[in-house]
Amino acid sequence: MHDPDHRLPRSRWLAGLAVSALMMASAAKAETLQGALAKAYENNPTLTAARAGQRANDENVPIEKSFGLPSIGTSTDYTENIVIPGNSFSSPARSVSAGAQLSVPIYQGGAVRNAVRAAKYRVEAGQADLRATEASVFAQVVGAYMDVLRDMAIVQLNQNNVSVLRTNLQATSDRFEIGDLTRTDVAQSEARLALAEGDLRTAEANLIASREAYIRLVGEAPVDLQPPPPLPNLPATAEDAVAIALANNPDIEAANQLVNASRADIGTAKASRAPKLSATLGGGYNNFLGSLSSGVPGVGVSQETSSAAAGVSLTIPVFQGGRPSAQVRQAQSRSSQAIETYVATERDVIAQTRGAYAAWQANERVIAATQQAVSANALSLEGVRAENSVGTRSILDILNAEQEYLNTQVQLVSAKRNSYVAAFSVLAAMGKAEARDLGIEGGPLYDPAANYARVKGQIWDWADDPAPQQQATDTRNVAAADASVPEGTNPLIGPVDPALQQ
Repeated sequence: MHDPDHRLPRSRWLAGLAVSALMMASAAKAETLQGALAKAYENNPTLTAARAGQRANDENVPIEKSFGLPSIGTSTDYTENIVIPGNSFSSPARSVSAGAQLSVPIYQGGAVRNAVRAAKYRVEAGQADLRATEASVFAQVVGAYMDVLRDMAIVQLNQNNVSVLRTNLQATSDRFEIGDLTRTDVAQSEARLALAEGDLRTAEANLIASREAYIRLVGEAPVDLQPPPPLPNLPATAEDAVAIALANNPDIEAANQLVNASRADIGTAKASRAPKLSATLGGGYNNFLGSLSSGVPGVGVSQETSSAAAGVSLTIPVFQGGRPSAQVRQAQSRSSQAIETYVATERDVIAQTRGAYAAWQANERVIAATQQAVSANALSLEGVRAENSVGTRSILDILNAEQEYLNTQVQLVSAKRNSYVAAFSVLAAMGKAEARDLGIEGGPLYDPAANYARVKGQIWDWADDPAPQQQATDTRNVAAADASVPEGTNPLIGPVDPALQQ
């Protein structure tokens, strides 16, 4: 297990995401990937809930510390004796009493010390979990951002395909009218157009779903999404990625801190059979409010009494029915569980890192191959149309060539999306896809250590926080997503060759 304090330097490797204020002002309605990440960082409820959960986790440290601090208690009683026995000549009719007691734990067998240590380790584990949550949310935002771009491109490609097939059908019908083609050619064109319109409806539904997913994560509708920037500092090999992940992945750090906490829990359990020493100081005051009588006429008695006492209490457990040893064995077994969980987490991170790296590399090769296929199918479609004009190719050949051209375009768009998302997943697995790495703009980053520093030494009983308020924005007023696609070139596809739109 690695030392959690030994980490590789973290560079702000997404400097390419930064957009100057002038550019942002000139394109106020355009949305960049950095802007989407910043909005999610500020408003995503998964993140805001995780921060609140970590603040609750911070409070375990002062809670455990309180068991080793002095405690002071007071009490006040007023008694009215409604019925006084007939032979109790000196019983008071009423009284008021007050008392105070100070209790100071001196030795608790190490229970408090180990409980505080365990709580501190769990705070560090929680902070690592918060980092992991940030990376997870950011990965989802990147995926949603790219899904919208991909599905917009697919809708555009399908719209163009429907337009082309309608033109084909009209031309085929015209040629059928003059006897140049048969009814079969017209039927084939009609069938392909109907299928293309169905594919377009499916693509539009997918686009709506992707936009709604984006709204759920970011809190706003995606508007004029800009091309995603390159992801710098990607590892050269899978082993490089794994080495960085083993040193920086927040899941591994959290699991390591939980191992440390479980070991401290063993010390807490062992303290249950150790002697315990505490000191007490108490005092009391009684006032009978003039109702106390001596029982002898003419003889008065004091109506007030006071007392004070100090002492030391030593408790030595002798026999507890085997409970202490059971608690120790239980803590030891949970420590073993934490150790094995650490190993499992490390395995998962290694597998995820290698898998994401392999997916990224595979999609890069798919992009290169599919780009060649798109170019080849474009030439093929142009050639088939030319050959059809001289009667050496059929209408079905044109329809097939158009479908193959569309299919490779869709595959290319999907591969570009998959490659970018997989590359970001590699960075996330390496522990380099968190807010402090991404150069999030718009305000100071949330620092969980600041809240811990604020509360860890708090001993005042009335230091409450303000009433909880909703932090994340809701989306009830965000308009429902539609399948409209703005005019212009999609970042994932270049301009369509006008010659292929005939």
